[in-house]
Amino acid sequence: MYIIAGLGNPGSQYENTRHNAGFRVMDILADRMGILIEEKKHKALCGRGVLEGQKVILLKPQTFMNASGESIRAAADFYKAEPEEVLVVYDDISLEPGQLRIRAKGSAGGHNGMKNIIAHLGTQEFPRVKVGIGEKPKGMDLADYVLSRFSKGEQELMDQAFKEAADAVAVILGQGIEPAMNQFNAKKKAT
Repeated sequence: MYIIAGLGNPGSQYENTRHNAGFRVMDILADRMGILIEEKKHKALCGRGVLEGQKVILLKPQTFMNASGESIRAAADFYKAEPEEVLVVYDDISLEPGQLRIRAKGSAGGHNGMKNIIAHLGTQEFPRVKVGIGEKPKGMDLADYVLSRFSKGEQELMDQAFKEAADAVAVILGQGIEPAMNQFNAKKKAT
């Protein structure tokens, strides 16, 4: 059983914000799998299904970003999932908008949601898919930036990135982390 957790903030005021990249990817996966993410369990909205022959739980923590670890830990304990069976999808300001970066493990890189997950799981040894949202503009507060929405020009690029992140999750489950890294970590060329 794999737990695929997309990070974001609950509530309509946060829909389509930069910080909700993980939620957007979960919605795409749910749509592709023909399931709904609506069961309330583990301080999250959950959906169950099969992806690439693997039983999965799609998780959208409802704890707000900075407490995401509470939800993920509760689900991991319930399903007896090892850290390597917990795949986290989230936004990353150190990557250009639309750029993906897949890692088998790593630090939080300043992301408070990831800091909380690492603290609750007690390890950095779990896979993740980072979706680039771009650096904050000079002089802008980081919280204001990550809670802002994409410009019309960025939205098309991001919609494609969310689909590619969902593709990456499928490759990780079907083929493994290395093939996914080889396929999706390449720098995108500006058009």
